[in-house]
Amino acid sequence: MVYPQGGFRRATQYVLHRMRRLPDSPHRIARGVFAGSFVGFLPLPGMQFVAAWLASRLVKGNLLAALLATFNTNPITTPFFAVLALSLGHWILGIEKPLSPEYIGMAFANAGADLWFNIKAVFGPEQARWAGLGQFWREIYLPYFLGALGPGFLISTLFYYLTIPLVVAYQKARAAKSKERNERRHKLREALANAAAKLKARGDGAGGSGDDDSPGSA
Repeated sequence: MVYPQGGFRRATQYVLHRMRRLPDSPHRIARGVFAGSFVGFLPLPGMQFVAAWLASRLVKGNLLAALLATFNTNPITTPFFAVLALSLGHWILGIEKPLSPEYIGMAFANAGADLWFNIKAVFGPEQARWAGLGQFWREIYLPYFLGALGPGFLISTLFYYLTIPLVVAYQKARAAKSKERNERRHKLREALANAAAKLKARGDGAGGSGDDDSPGSA
């Protein structure tokens, strides 16, 4: 769940390889990459695939490319982008809070405590409490979401323009390789057909030049 068995390099190469091999036009694949990448930068835990599907339908992109592009975020890159998005979101909303690990950890802890308390309150006499969840919404989630829109859009647009030439080059190379393979197969078939024809001609010639051993012959 945190670290791929083959490492992030191999996982990244696999995703890129699958994107290049998608049987679709380069622009549709690039639009799918844009949609999935943009969704991947947004804080949508548990809903990224659904959001990527909706975004790919909206921009008429390739669905599989959108789903694969959501893996642009991982445990290594996410903390750096999260700090950038939170800082930008706090600046947009005018929130003056220190983005320290203690502050962020306390906000998550308070929200988690309120959430668990409210779940238990459903089956007991206690009244739900929302102070921690409200603080988390105002100071963490909403700033993160707003702050991620701009950088996520810019980076996803960059991925869009990088995807098109990569897919075009790969599809051209693949088409040339397929054409070369078909030409070799055609030449091999011709060579086999010519060899079979020569063998047949030799057999017919050998059968017609022999002595006549039919009954009544001298």
